Amino acid sequence: MALETSLHSWHSTHGARMVDFGGWDMPVQYTTIVDEHVSVRNDSGIFDIGHMGRLRIHGPDSTNFLQLTCSNNSANLRAGQVRYNLVCNEKGNILDDILVYQHADDFILVVNASNRLKIVSWLESNIKSLNVKIEDQTLSTSMIAVQGPKSINLAKQLISNDISKLGYYFSFDSKTMDIPSLVSRTGYTGEDGIEIILPRGEEIKVWEKLVSLGCKPCGLGARDTLRLEAGMPLYGHEIDESTNPLEAGLGWAVKFDKGEFIGKEALLKEKNTQSARIRVGVELSGKRIPRELYPITKNGTVVGKVTSGTFSPTFNKSIAMAYVPATLSAIGTELDVDIRGKSEPCKVVPLPFYKRKTT
Repeated sequence: MALETSLHSWHSTHGARMVDFGGWDMPVQYTTIVDEHVSVRNDSGIFDIGHMGRLRIHGPDSTNFLQLTCSNNSANLRAGQVRYNLVCNEKGNILDDILVYQHADDFILVVNASNRLKIVSWLESNIKSLNVKIEDQTLSTSMIAVQGPKSINLAKQLISNDISKLGYYFSFDSKTMDIPSLVSRTGYTGEDGIEIILPRGEEIKVWEKLVSLGCKPCGLGARDTLRLEAGMPLYGHEIDESTNPLEAGLGWAVKFDKGEFIGKEALLKEKNTQSARIRVGVELSGKRIPRELYPITKNGTVVGKVTSGTFSPTFNKSIAMAYVPATLSAIGTELDVDIRGKSEPCKVVPLPFYKRKTT
């Protein structure tokens, strides 16, 4: 049986279409995906992300433990800083992409819902003699995201600290409607916004208050089209256990100079050779949508595959992320997508497709 967040009944009574996602029964949309997508790009939207795993890492050896088990550097995190990170296996392939929060003397890891149990097991198997404890707080906490250009002004009305002064990818302990919470300037939409971790059940009053202030409830469908426009990888699509960070364009999250970490040797070999394939963005000439696993071709020969595709509400055109040979990854390279037996012209374009306006 699928797990449920404590907002589940609210979603159901407010017309959300529910789907199984990562073992959780989650809202995919309330109105239409385009309507919700546009609201986040132009105004604000609120997402239930309680399905994401939340792990507390604590103990004297916590920093050394994260240095060993993750690819990015956790030793130089500043107070409250949040950093994108990767958990790789010995082959250098990606077990999950995560966020690491520096939180007082501890760390909070936010991991993908479908990978939570796998990552807990993997981390526990690598503690060995280190003095570290892993506490899975997923079922005792909740998490919501408020995203969009107007999200900060909306949310600041509920939060005791001034979130407008919170740096991008930083967090602080605060109170949201007098509820103890961890607030971070993070998101998965390409827009400004925050994510809030609260005790399970307490997020309902926060959610309803934000909706009453005009924040639009949004489902996983819009979250997917938003992150795709922002060029953000999704586990199980752009990255998985057959993918390494370098070919995925995530080499910036691998710090070879920080000391030993699991997968380093394999990734060093990859670094010193040309990756066989590269993750790229592609833009189609027509309006047919390139779906996951559709073949990418060159002169009629299959050379790659689509990992995620959609018709972009922001740009009014079909876009996709795909893996193609490094020799065909240059911006402007002309290719085709095989959409149900018919070739549709496309070309390689820069990632991300969308960059938010900053002031």
